[in-house]
Amino acid sequence: MAEDVRPATGWAVLHLFCKPGPAGVDVEAAVAAVKAAEADDLQVVPVALLGHKADLAVMALSPELWRLRTLQTALQSAGLVVADSYVSLTEVSEYAAGMPEEMKQQRLYPRLPPAGKPAFCFYPMSRRREVQQNWYTAPYEEREAMMREHGTSGRAFAGRILQVITGSSGLDDYEWGVTLFGVHPDDLKAVVYQLRYDRASAIYADFGPFYAGIVTPVEALVGRS
Repeated sequence: MAEDVRPATGWAVLHLFCKPGPAGVDVEAAVAAVKAAEADDLQVVPVALLGHKADLAVMALSPELWRLRTLQTALQSAGLVVADSYVSLTEVSEYAAGMPEEMKQQRLYPRLPPAGKPAFCFYPMSRRREVQQNWYTAPYEEREAMMREHGTSGRAFAGRILQVITGSSGLDDYEWGVTLFGVHPDDLKAVVYQLRYDRASAIYADFGPFYAGIVTPVEALVGRS
C-alpha cells in the first residue's frame, strides 16, 4: 500500500481539465471512477466546459493525496486525456486571523458544489514581484488593508457567488487557484471585473488561463463529451 500523504490542515484539491482521447470515452468507466472516488470520501465536482481549452473539468477535494491520484488514473484509463490541471490546498489566509472559527472551517473544509450555483469559473493567480510592484516587499499593514478592501468588494456578491481560494505555492505554477460558483454566468463576469479595480488586483495580480462552464452530473457530462 502507498504511504498515506495528507495536509496537516485542510484538504488537497485537484482540478483536471480533460478532452476525450482518440478512442473516445468509456462512459461507464468514467462514471464509475467518480462514484468510487465519492465513496472514498472525495468531493467531486464535474463541469461541462465551454471553449477550445478542454471539454470537461473535474474538481476533486480529498483529505489525502493518493486518493486524488487514483481518481486521475481512473479517468485517464476511461479514455479522458488531461489537457491541463491544477494542484492546490484549501487554506485560511494570513490576513484572516480575526475571522470567526466557523468561517475558517468553511474555508478549510468547504462543501461543494453549492446548491443553486451551476455557473463555474476557475483561474490561477499570483502576486506580482516587479521592482516597483512587489507584493512581498510591501509592509504587512498595507497588504492587510488591501485585502480588507478586496474582501469588501467580494462580499457585495454574497448569495450570487461562492468563491473558493486554494493555495498552491510550491505545488503549481501560480500561487493560488480561484474557483467561482455563480447563480448566473454574468455573476462570474461581474465579480471578476469588479475585483480587478481593487489595489490588490489592479497593481499586484497576475492571472493565468480562465476556464468557464456548467456544473453537470457526471452521467450527463461524459455522455456528451
